[in-house]
Amino acid sequence: MFLMSTYRRATLDEEDLVDSIGEGEVYPNGIQVNFRGSGNSRSCWTERTHIEKRLLVLIVVLALSLLACVLALGFQYRDRPSKSCLTEACISVTSSILSSLDQSVSPCEDFFKYACGGWMKGNPMPDGHSRWGTFNNLWEHNQAIMKHLLENTTSNMSSEAERKAQRYYQSCMNETKIEELKAKPLMELIEKLGGWNITGPWDKDNFNKTLQEVMAYYHTSPFFSVYVNADSKNSNSNVIQVDQSGLGLPSRDYYLNKTENEKVLTGYLNYMVRLGMLLGGADEEATRQQMQQILDFETALANITIPQEKRRDEEVIYHKVTAGELKNLAPAINWMPFLTTVFYPVELNESEPVVVYAKEYLEQVSSLIQATDRCLLNNYMIWNLVRKTSSFLDQRFQDAEEKLMEVMYGTKKTCLPRWKFCVSDTDNSLGFALGAMFVKATFAEDSKKIAEEMITEIKTAFEESLATLQWMDEETRKSAKEKADAIYDMIGYPKFILDPKELDKVFHDYEAVSSLYFENVMQFYNFSARVAADQLRKPPNRDQALGTQLRSLFFIEWCPCGCCTSGGNVSRRRQSDILLAVSGRAACVHSSCLVAALMPLLARASPDPLSSFSTIFGLRWSPLAVSLPITKKLDFRYLG
Repeated sequence: MFLMSTYRRATLDEEDLVDSIGEGEVYPNGIQVNFRGSGNSRSCWTERTHIEKRLLVLIVVLALSLLACVLALGFQYRDRPSKSCLTEACISVTSSILSSLDQSVSPCEDFFKYACGGWMKGNPMPDGHSRWGTFNNLWEHNQAIMKHLLENTTSNMSSEAERKAQRYYQSCMNETKIEELKAKPLMELIEKLGGWNITGPWDKDNFNKTLQEVMAYYHTSPFFSVYVNADSKNSNSNVIQVDQSGLGLPSRDYYLNKTENEKVLTGYLNYMVRLGMLLGGADEEATRQQMQQILDFETALANITIPQEKRRDEEVIYHKVTAGELKNLAPAINWMPFLTTVFYPVELNESEPVVVYAKEYLEQVSSLIQATDRCLLNNYMIWNLVRKTSSFLDQRFQDAEEKLMEVMYGTKKTCLPRWKFCVSDTDNSLGFALGAMFVKATFAEDSKKIAEEMITEIKTAFEESLATLQWMDEETRKSAKEKADAIYDMIGYPKFILDPKELDKVFHDYEAVSSLYFENVMQFYNFSARVAADQLRKPPNRDQALGTQLRSLFFIEWCPCGCCTSGGNVSRRRQSDILLAVSGRAACVHSSCLVAALMPLLARASPDPLSSFSTIFGLRWSPLAVSLPITKKLDFRYLG
């Protein structure tokens, strides 16, 4: 048995050394170290102070409590199912997000490349496109779904409007009939309007009548544009509005910077000549001469067109007048018969309020009309009609347009399937009907509810943050609160499209024939003009928003930052960057962040998260642009 020895003491006391002889070992220097057994020593516990004893007991109790907690949690989590989403949709979405990253790049050095580099490498620019982004992918995905819905004529449609959408699509896909008719539908329309000097005789005394008809029935805007929209100073009422318009090229700069844009102007003129010849021009040289006159007239319009940078202050360009006063601004136009035709069957008089956004332009364009030969004015008006409607004719006209696009943007519509063009056109025209089909086929109701909750959280967080903004005075704070309360959320889809009776009311006066595509388009132009006229003087219909296009089910104010695209910068309204106000300051948050945040959520709510996301936020229905406010206080944890 091992006995623990205890150290007694070391001393230089002589008496102790004598007493210890025989019991220990005496060292030469007189120092003796004596070892005794432990039998007479006290235990460790008895040697401890009261404080040490209490602390030791407390440590033991705490250790046992901690062990019990660990064991309890272990048993609890062993029996609880995992919160991780491991469904096929979640795994697919997670994989998509991870593959979009370029993890070889430090996010602190280049966050854009870190977030989007993988996506850009895996998505090179497709032929026929000048830009490509994440929303283009979503649109491609949705187009395939809509194609199936439009071609599935054996399914039971719940409304006649949906069947009209199918017939419209069928007429667009009927290429045999379109090629057989060639330019005949447009040539007959031109003859009905009094002729075109480029292709034959024309009515020399029909300026105001032709202007009324091409604007009222066929959605063209030569000289200026006239439309119905909410009064910006009284948003509870729709009012007639007049603005500058009339250029065939996207910007006035194309006409004014002739040296820089010589290639584009030459390509545009060749396009004009080609269309004139296809519609019956007898002599190419004579056609080119008259088309050059039209191009020169458009250049004159460009010279009096107010540049956009001078139109940013709406207080400056807003002018409310009466219909009767328009004749003083632009006496070249016979305004009352013109407005009566455009907004038929609404009855108008000279006291009807009209908002003019281009007062100086309207005065100058009137002078230009009065100083221009009537033959040229007629050629220009009919050219506007030809340019707008030629894409609905046979392949020759589309080939001509493709050459112009190649000159302007450097891209070709290489082998773009006909069905994609037809799906887009059906969506542009009968979007509510097609939207009803799309929602019923792909939309999960839970997704809409979750998105509505998220928007509510954003608005609440914004309003809470207003109280803490030191730089904002009380008057501005009150106005910001009122504006936030006035935001109208347009999430998912308007409820009426799922009510067959209500949906049929919208398209009651429109008919589509499966074999006459050009006629269907022209009838839709006429129909939509009547729908717009019906909105005059009424409060804005937020669900329909003065149109039937269903392209972006939730449209967000974009800001000009970089975006996940495979090609260059794009225009302000088409970039995929969301303008957010972060604690009162503007900031850009890339749409891929929104996609990444919402996809896991939608994956749990919908069997098809891509369709649900695009239905809520991306690729359908565009009635109203809003800026979403957000603050640092917003808690996104529920998205996990």
